[in-house]
Amino acid sequence: MKLICGDLLDKTAIDSCLTQEPFDAVMHFSALSIINDSINHPIKYYENNVTGTFNLLDTMARHGVQKFVFSSTAAVYGSPNTTTILEETAVNPTTPYGASKWMVERMLKDFEIAHNIRSVAFRYFNADGADQSGEIVENHDPETHLIPNILNSLSGKTNKKLSLFGNDYPTPDGTCIRDYIHVNDICKAHLSALDYLQNNEHSDCFNIGNGTGFSVLEVITAVEKVTVKKVEYNIQGRREGDPAILVANSDKLKQKLNWRPEFTELEQIIETAWRYHSR
Repeated sequence: MKLICGDLLDKTAIDSCLTQEPFDAVMHFSALSIINDSINHPIKYYENNVTGTFNLLDTMARHGVQKFVFSSTAAVYGSPNTTTILEETAVNPTTPYGASKWMVERMLKDFEIAHNIRSVAFRYFNADGADQSGEIVENHDPETHLIPNILNSLSGKTNKKLSLFGNDYPTPDGTCIRDYIHVNDICKAHLSALDYLQNNEHSDCFNIGNGTGFSVLEVITAVEKVTVKKVEYNIQGRREGDPAILVANSDKLKQKLNWRPEFTELEQIIETAWRYHSR
């Protein structure tokens, strides 16, 4: 396996990579993804996420690479008026991050028509957990996701007190409700996508989530149960662009890609992440 480092804003670098040897497919995970940052700095999100992906697709078309797996996001739905989201739910992104991912999804339709680049777009809900090897983990710098931030606060890896953003949402306990999906289950879905593209003539998009929603306070309670530690936090105002509820219906993924999540319990997901963060 060869690692080649490059920038998707550099079309020459992409061309050099695809020239070195034949490629059967491309999986595209690279993006800027912090919602608040996208609101404050939309230009860099559209440049990185949209222009960078266009450069990649354009170069793929010239090299005849016709299978593409794309990391999209549940943020394309914005703040939907439904508690469980289907792929047919209206797309209405409310942030530049979500809009940038939707622009790419729309672009994929045109590349399929013009260049026969068939694609699978996965609309991720909240990725979490860690593989037992410790090599696959949901971990960012800077970290913005709830579960790793809670675990980092408990393991002493950060001196910052945990912040809870908003406790006045229209939910049972006032905090946001999200769908948490283990990183290993996401990996399995991507491998299934390659089989799907090998055996099907058309592109498609899929939600990838567990189908169960948990509030921020429920997540904190689950973390305390797994770690046997008290989670200290302060309450701040809502973050702009955060919808009250985002929960996936992943039936389409199960039916078309024969995918089933292995990690279905929130405490099970947290336990794998805690093994990593407490090392």
